[in-house]
Formats: sequence, C-alpha cells, structure tokens
Amino acid sequence: MRLFPIALVATTLILGQTPHLEPALAGTCTARFSCGAQPIRFIPGRRVTVEVVNQTSSLVLLERVQGTSAIPLRPGQDVQFERWGGTEPNVSVVFWDQTALPLKANVAQPNLKTLRIVLRPGGRPPGDRSVYILNDGRVKVY
Repeated sequence: MRLFPIALVATTLILGQTPHLEPALAGTCTARFSCGAQPIRFIPGRRVTVEVVNQTSSLVLLERVQGTSAIPLRPGQDVQFERWGGTEPNVSVVFWDQTALPLKANVAQPNLKTLRIVLRPGGRPPGDRSVYILNDGRVKVY
C-alpha cells in the first residue's frame, strides 16, 4: 500500500517534466478504411463544374433551377456546366425520369472543383429529385 503513493508522485513528476506532451484524441474509427466516406464539400465562392451523367435506360430531364429550362439527357449522355463563385445563391439541379421511374443520384467529388452526379434507376419512389450545393459548400441530395 505504501508503494502506490510513491509511484503516483513519481509518475506525476516524470510526466510533468516531459516537454511537448499532447493528449491524444480518440476517434470513432480505427483505420482510414473504416471511417466511412468524407462528406462532399466545396470552398464557398469558388467555381464548381457540375457533371451530370444519365446511366438509366430512359430519357431524363435536367434543370438548373436558376435560369434554365429543362435539358433532355439521353441514356448514356452526360452534360457539364459551371457554377460561378461569388454571390450566386445555392446552386440546385433538379432531374426527373420522363417515364416517372424513381432515380438514384450518386454524387462524387473527383477533384476539388468538380461535382459529378450519376443518375441511375432505383431507389424508393419518388426517388432522388435534386442536388444542391449550399452557400457553405455542402452538397445535399433530396
């Protein structure tokens, strides 16, 4: 019993003398692969190229909510447009299958300035209908 207080004091003195000792922070994952995908995020105010790819077997209609009419996107076709930075509000892309089938939107960020939206058949009705790049740079699928 008498050795415990001595060991406690010795440990305190040793750790107190160690320079640059910083506490470790525990995370919820143990390796890079078990952490899950990082959320897609862009730097607010910077230009972003949006690529949309139709991987369905039917015609998909695509519309940038701000200032465009619907663009028909044939099966296998893709389209690109650029979002200008600055004060432009949330950028949104709305899409729907011409035959009213539900769509699944898979989003990816192949580089720092590109958002790729791949439209595939599936999902629960009504499926995914839009993708937003919010003012803070986050990407949301609705």
